[in-house]
Amino acid sequence: MKFETPATTNPIDQLKIVGKPVDRIDGPRKTTGTAPYAYERHDVAPNQAYGQVLGAGIAKGRVTAMDTSAARAAPGVVAIVTTLDMPRLEKGKTNTASLFGGPEIQHYHQAIAVVVAETFEQARDASAMIRVEYARTPGRYDLEAEMPHAELTAPESDDDSPPPPPEDRVGDFEGAFAAAPVTLDATYTTPDESHAMMEPHASIAQWEGDKLTVWTSNQMIAWGKRDLAKTLGLEPGNVRIESPFIGGGFGGKLFLRADAVLAALGSRAARRPVKVALTRPMIANNTTHRPATIQRIRIGAGSDGRITAIAHESVSGDLEGGKAETAVMQTKLLYAGANRLTAMRLAVMDLPEGNAMRAPGEAPGLMALEIAMDEMAEKLGMDPVEFRIVNDTQVDPEDPARRFSQRQLNECLRLGAERFGWARRNATPGARREGRWLIGMGMAAGFRNNLVMKSGARVLLDASGGVTVETDMTDIGTGSYTVIAQTAAEMMGVGLDKVTVRLGDSSFPVSAGSGGQWGGNSATAGVYAACVKLREAVAQRLGFNSAEAEFADGVVRGGNRSAPLGEAAGADGLVGEDTIEYGDLAKRFQQSTFAGHFVEVAVDVATGETRVRRMLAVCAAGRILNPKSARSQVIGAMTMGVGAALMEELAVDKRHGFFVNHDLAGYEVPVHADIPHQEVIFLDEVDPISSPMKAKGVGELGICGVGAAVANGIYNATGVRLRDYPMTLDKMLDRLPELA
Repeated sequence: MKFETPATTNPIDQLKIVGKPVDRIDGPRKTTGTAPYAYERHDVAPNQAYGQVLGAGIAKGRVTAMDTSAARAAPGVVAIVTTLDMPRLEKGKTNTASLFGGPEIQHYHQAIAVVVAETFEQARDASAMIRVEYARTPGRYDLEAEMPHAELTAPESDDDSPPPPPEDRVGDFEGAFAAAPVTLDATYTTPDESHAMMEPHASIAQWEGDKLTVWTSNQMIAWGKRDLAKTLGLEPGNVRIESPFIGGGFGGKLFLRADAVLAALGSRAARRPVKVALTRPMIANNTTHRPATIQRIRIGAGSDGRITAIAHESVSGDLEGGKAETAVMQTKLLYAGANRLTAMRLAVMDLPEGNAMRAPGEAPGLMALEIAMDEMAEKLGMDPVEFRIVNDTQVDPEDPARRFSQRQLNECLRLGAERFGWARRNATPGARREGRWLIGMGMAAGFRNNLVMKSGARVLLDASGGVTVETDMTDIGTGSYTVIAQTAAEMMGVGLDKVTVRLGDSSFPVSAGSGGQWGGNSATAGVYAACVKLREAVAQRLGFNSAEAEFADGVVRGGNRSAPLGEAAGADGLVGEDTIEYGDLAKRFQQSTFAGHFVEVAVDVATGETRVRRMLAVCAAGRILNPKSARSQVIGAMTMGVGAALMEELAVDKRHGFFVNHDLAGYEVPVHADIPHQEVIFLDEVDPISSPMKAKGVGELGICGVGAAVANGIYNATGVRLRDYPMTLDKMLDRLPELA
């Protein structure tokens, strides 16, 4: 199905099941422990052995020798494969560093061996017996030190169109900034961050001749299959990946990682199935992370508060051949201003690979931009909410002929201010106090672009009227099973109890996958397209006019006739399969999602300890397919935003090039005691330009802006302006008001 014109009225608009707060259909399996996660697939292959990955003990250099004799003689050891046993494997399309093979070390904990044994403990102990000799070479581990060498870089284009220029200019920024009566020029920093998902990267691999099956934890099945085949030199048709349940990913499982590759290599060497799970230190240093940024923001405005000049420049680092953190992208679209400059620079570094983490680009970018907007509002003597409203735009500021498909940012901000009691906020920093606690309110705008992806599905109808959906779409805890079931039920006119959803198998039609906030909208649109095909087949089989046939309550009606839906299936069943493909609507209209984030914080005047007391997010994100699961996504993202604001930081050892706090004891994330009451409001919105579902993504919008709202709340509480995340007490302790 080609989606080339805005959606008109269609069966989804009935909203009998879509749009309802349906309980997650996979909930019972997850709460009873019967949902099969990758490492627990004991049923899929008999006689599984355990693999333990050994990571490099240096960040840059070469392996000169490996002594595996003691490890091979250890109890239970079945096989050992080392990086010196084979040349460097070819990289997958989405990998920056090589995952295995050859002596060269590109980053700390790069995989250099896998030990296969009868038990996990035997594999772990034997891996510690391998003696490795290295030739260490100097590396680059300090982003600030590498800033002078960082080069301008442009973001990759999503299609075949040429990429934007590395330095994007509209008007005369320098002239307008110099002439502006009120200006701000400030630098903000965000640290390296880890995904810290509950389920580790884990895989089980089994060979049958030259055919490989991998049960793994991966967000993008088709990408994983493609890159695994390329890495191992296999025909894609000889690779099958299954990933029906994923215990969190946040972008860290978008790409092929060492667990799948080494499970496959270990299985081939051991001639039996092998399971591998990466340890927490390996997750931090061997897989991907959110790169640190240094961001400079300059804003000039007239005395009326209207922005006349805005510039956002960001520096981030990655391995050679990597990409920049796109922290400036929201600034190109969020606020009006005739004179504009955005630029990104990339420093080549030798730290572990940087890549996507929940809301890449906007999440760290808004952590800086939305503090800068508050600082400007204070300079102008304006309320922060009003300052943002004054600078709203309904068109792309860089291309005024291109309007937003939907843009309710101002509505989010106004409703949020009303519901949160913003009018009670004392604008004077440090003015509100409750005993030893300084109380403040902060807010920020949220923004995340709406992305759509080609997505396919297969829908099968049986003689009982049951509907089965098959697509390689994944569920990373976001509710994919449920919204897909709701879509099929709505389209085919059956109850949810008549729908079975099968996900995460590369033998199913290729879907959008889970990432970039594109998954729910695109995957359900693919199911919609397949259901349209199935409805046409049903109507034809039953002798109805497909354009007039009505599907409801398990019955098909047309004219004066009706027939049970299952009658069309017959003994052999009936199948509809299709793929949603998008035209140029995304180019003709700017598609984005918006939010207003409001936070109340308390800061201990003696210790500088910060406590978040309440939070509100008001979101405009198209049709909400399931308000219950959407709320869960948003409050989870808000929680991650609190972590980014107050505690999350991968501490870099700048001498030896690794992340020191590489486990959940040292890398702090919010726990239940850190998170107060959270309220989420979804504006009533449909966006027919986005998809036939008239929906958009919402999961990543929930984090975008939260960090800055917390930072702005800290300033309102204390009068201490912090520009470096995380905002730990040591950064404000000597600047707090007097105790008396």
